[in-house]
Formats: sequence, C-alpha cells, structure tokens
Amino acid sequence: MNARRFRIVCAALFSTIVVVNAIGFGVSELLRRLGPPPLGQAITYSPLVVDREGRLLRPFTTADGFWRLPATPGEVDKRFLAMLVAYEDKRFYRHPGVDARALLRAAWQALRHGRVVSGGSTLTMQVARLLEPRPERTLGAKLVEMVRAIQLERALSKDQILTLYLALAPYGGNLEGVRAASLAYFGKEPKRLSTAEAALLVSLPQAPEVRRPDRGAAVAAAARNRVLALLAARGAVGADQAETARLEPAPQGRKPFPMLAAHVAERLAKGDADGTVERTTLSRPLQEQLEALARGRAAALGGGVSVAILAVDNVSGEVRAHVGGVDYFDRSRAGQVDLAQAIRSPGSTLKPFIYGLAFEDGLAHPETLVDDRPARFGAYQPENFDESFRGTVTMRRALQQSLNVPAVMLLKAVGPTRLVARLHNAGVTAVLPPDAAPGLAVGLGGAGVRLTDLATLYLALARDGDSLPLVWRSQDRVAKDASTRRLLEAAAAWQVGDVLIGAPPPENALGGRIAYKTGTSYGYRDAWAVGFDGANTVAVWIGRPDGAAVPGLVGRVSAAPVLFDAFQRIGERRVPLAAPPRGVVFARTEELPVALQRFRPDGLPVTASSGPGDAPLSISFPPNGARVDIGASGPDAALALKAMGGAPPFTWLVDGTPIVTGEVRRQASWDAPSRGFARLSVIDARGRTASALIRVE
Repeated sequence: MNARRFRIVCAALFSTIVVVNAIGFGVSELLRRLGPPPLGQAITYSPLVVDREGRLLRPFTTADGFWRLPATPGEVDKRFLAMLVAYEDKRFYRHPGVDARALLRAAWQALRHGRVVSGGSTLTMQVARLLEPRPERTLGAKLVEMVRAIQLERALSKDQILTLYLALAPYGGNLEGVRAASLAYFGKEPKRLSTAEAALLVSLPQAPEVRRPDRGAAVAAAARNRVLALLAARGAVGADQAETARLEPAPQGRKPFPMLAAHVAERLAKGDADGTVERTTLSRPLQEQLEALARGRAAALGGGVSVAILAVDNVSGEVRAHVGGVDYFDRSRAGQVDLAQAIRSPGSTLKPFIYGLAFEDGLAHPETLVDDRPARFGAYQPENFDESFRGTVTMRRALQQSLNVPAVMLLKAVGPTRLVARLHNAGVTAVLPPDAAPGLAVGLGGAGVRLTDLATLYLALARDGDSLPLVWRSQDRVAKDASTRRLLEAAAAWQVGDVLIGAPPPENALGGRIAYKTGTSYGYRDAWAVGFDGANTVAVWIGRPDGAAVPGLVGRVSAAPVLFDAFQRIGERRVPLAAPPRGVVFARTEELPVALQRFRPDGLPVTASSGPGDAPLSISFPPNGARVDIGASGPDAALALKAMGGAPPFTWLVDGTPIVTGEVRRQASWDAPSRGFARLSVIDARGRTASALIRVE
C-alpha cells in the first residue's frame, strides 16, 4: 500500500471513529435527556365494579373524564389481534421495536411519490408515542419514538407492549382502548367480534376524530372497508369474508356503558381512586335477569311505580342480585335512589317473627286454636284486610292467611318491645315515630324497615334462626363471619318456615316450594313479598318512591308473582327446606297439651267495651258471616255470645227462637248449638236489635 492510499484509509477510519463517537455521544446525550422510559406505571384506568366472576357491572370515567378500561390480549378476540398485527405491524413479533425494512420502504415511497405513502411506525413505536405524547411530528420526534421503542422492547414482553396498546389506543372523544371502544360502539366486550367489528376497531386509531362512528357512520364504514381490502389482498382475511363484512352496517352512534347494579356500584365505588376494581358478590347473569323482571313489572303497573329485588345466598349471606329500582335515569321513578335501602311500612311481613317468639316461649304451637273475632286493645281495634273474620282457626292458618287479630293477640302476649329488641339483636332497627315506644301496631306495619332488613330477617329464618349480615363484597365476609346473632331458636324458626311454605301461592304458581309471606302497607303504598327455600332468600318491594298510594297494590297480587318469578330465574335446582331440628313437636290440636290446644293467655283482650247504654247495639261475636268451629269442644259445647253497646237486659234469639232472656251482662252462652247456618239476634231493653248470619261447624 502506497503512502497516499494509507493516508486515505487512515482518514476514513478516523472519520468513521469520529462519526461513531459522535453518534454514540449523541445517543447517550439523548438518552440522558430523555431519562428512563415510561413503562405504563403511571396510566390511570377507569374505576370498575365487577361481579363475583370478574364480569363488568359498571365502569366509571377516570378523574380526567376518559373511559379507559384495561384489556389484555387474552381478553380480546384473537381475530382482531391477528388483523391488527397484519395491518399495522406484520413483523411485530420479530423486530426489536423498530422495523428497519418498513422504515426504508416508507422513505423510498416518500421520495418516489413526493408524499408520505405509508408509515414506518411499529406498534411498539405507537405505544411509545401514546406513553409520551408529543404535539410535533418531526424527524426528531420520530427518532425519540424509535429510541423509546427499543427501550420498551428491552424492558417488556411483546404481550405487555400489546396490552399497553389495547388500553391506550385512541378511538374518538373520551374513548381510549379497545375495550371502551367495543362497549361504546357495539355494546359488548371485545372478546367476541365479527370481522366487520374487528376491522373497524383496527381502522379507528389512525384518525379517531375523523372516523368515529358517532359523528359519521359512512366515514367509519369507508375506513373499515379499506382495512378489509388491504387485509384481503395480504391474505389475512378471506375475500368472501371481507365482502360479507363490507355489507355489515357501521354503528350509528355510541351505546351506553353497562349500568348493572347501578346503586351498589355507586355506593361501593364512591371515593375510589382511578384503577380501583371493586369485586362484588353479585352474579351478572342473575342481576340482568332480575333487572329485566323489575322493568317489566314496573312497566305493567305504570304510574311511576318502581320495583326493588334482593337475592341472597342462605349459606354465606352474600347478595347475588341487588335491584335498587327501575331505570337509573328516570326521575319520575327516582331512579337514582336505592329503594332497597328506603324506609317503608312493612305491612304484615313482620308477623312471622311474632309467631316465632310465641312458639319459642311455648305460648302457642302451629296447631293451637285461636279466635279471629272483633277485639279491642285499648283504643286500638285491628281488622283483617278483607274486613271479615274467620272465627276459630289454627295458628298455622292464621299466619298463612295473615289474620290481624290473632297476630295482635300474640304480640300483646310476647310484648312489642321484646319483638323490636329481638329484631335489633338480629341487626335490624325498626324505625318508630319520634319519641314513640313500641306498640301493638308494630306487628301490622306500624314501624319502618328497609327491604334489606326484611331480607336479613327472612335469611335468619332460612338459617334456623341465625342472623347473618348481608354481604356485597367477598372481602367483607371475613370480618362478618363471627357476627352471627340469634333471631329465634332453631325449633321456632323451623316451625315458622314450615307454616309459611304452606301459604297459598299466587295465581298460576306452584305452592309448597317457597316459604314466603306478603305484606301490604296502609293505603296501598307498599307491596311486599319475602321468601326462601333451602338455598336462597329473595325479597321484593313494589310501590311509588314518593310514597303515594297505588290503587290495587296488594302484596299477594302484585309482589308475590315477582317473588316466584325471581326464584324461577335463579335457575338452580330447587333446594328444600332443612330437616326439622331437635325440639320440634309434631301433633294435631287434640294431641297437644291442654294449655296449647287453645290460645287463652292471661290478659286476653276484652271484646267491645261496656259503653254507656245509649251506644249503638251490635253483635261483636260471632260477627256477621263468621264460621265458628266447635268440633273440638265435644257434645256439650257452648258458643259464647257477646254484644256491644245497647242497654241491658238482653234477649238472644236463634232463628227467631229465644235462647237467653233477661241477661244483664253483655256476654251470654248458646248451649249445644246446632251445626249449620243460623240467624243470631239480640234485643236490648229499649227494643233495639242487631243480628248476624253465622255458620256453626
């Protein structure tokens, strides 16, 4: 080698070293200025409320107002992922973050055509741009993206990079990520997408504001069709498949995000930071079913009526469905108020617990006889819902038919204060008027409770008397497992359930499967139905949120069918009630101890006050239309007769024949009454008369 060539080679080597060092220094300086690469740790996602299996119930926007829902490649349709990679970055799984071949091709095409024909950005470079947005689109910015892309590839796996793209890709407006876009444009998760839907989601991030379907379906469809054509040309999509997809209409706008269990979601997510995931005990399929049931029933009733439903697992106390009302955004139905938590009059739904206390105390047995007849308790004189009386019935029948006088008699015997205290011990506070002490009216709806309270109480019946707090989040159950409290003794709770399972079912429903009770508040304001089988407890409330009366709103007619329908929609095999525990006595009325054959406790209320002589004369017992059972009293039976008002002495007649004359008391006795219909009459000293048509059995 001559000296001249040697000098040229040395100069070239020196220049190369200088250039390499300069590039190395420049890259080092660039990296120093850029700092560590962002790896997505600072991304804020939408707070989510999900069901027990992780299925979405309700998302919320981030603090900056974006719908940004996380999604991994495993949660997205594989066809979409394949189309995305084939269209955006076909060597994604092979390049180190920068695709040199794509860059050279893009540069050559730009030089040849005098404009940008195709971009050279890889999916990794796009993620780098999404993580560090830069307003300028210069060569310097592109160089930074390339450096960041290489750094990302060194720090993250391909799936992790793809996960960042799936969460951050822009889809128009405040939609970020494929999951938010799929929910907004198609109303479903991106797990199952059609070819047309997948192609649309591939096309939107290139120009999200121009192509967004809610601003122009035609523009969105055109962009989608270009993606389909290119993918068909590359063999990534079949020609026939692409042609069929082009015929599918593009969405016309945005769909609402899921709003299942909206009231629970609102309560649990309140104050949550971005990215929080609240996992509930709810079941999304059951929640959907019961929300549809509530909407249908409310629509049928009309007039601003709403429906609330709770479904609870008997073993754990976990709430499987919580319908707080109908249509969250309907102001006429106060949709945003959780009516399952509203304090309302429970009607007759507390009666089973009165009977349970009486069974527990040994005051009564389901087969004990009791008189359903007019009675006055001080100034309080309860009447049955149908304003008639049944005469002598068993406790079983009195509870099944929700008779009021026997319930009040029992409550007077067990004590209303004790009932309220026992409910409180089970975790339920009955709301009384200010400064009022518990009174006998509590048993007929004279105290306020919530639907969640009734679900708690009937859950205790299903659990042999053990009360368990309701649970909406699995993590809460750990702290509450030790807080079970006794509502009733096991034998009494089982007896109540055994009585309630025999309650007459609503029309077109099968009986003998659900132990349930209905209730109707005064003035037709609230209709209730609460019941349980061996696995689940369901509570239903129907009424107007503003407390206005709804003519014809009756628990057995309005709420009971919803209760039975809800059990059908639970879909599980019907589980029978548990076997009777120790201590339950099975006997017919005549086989019971004498003290339990007929309810006659001390302090039995007197009928009809002995008012002044000028009070109107009437027959208080037996009342008109009563059926009086004397069969268990033997051949020497006597029927008690009682008058109200009038002036003594009194004369009693049966079918016009005197049986008692000159009686100065308002009580008399009809000895050995004959069975069948009879016209009973009474005449006072002033000649005033009263009569009643009865049937003696």
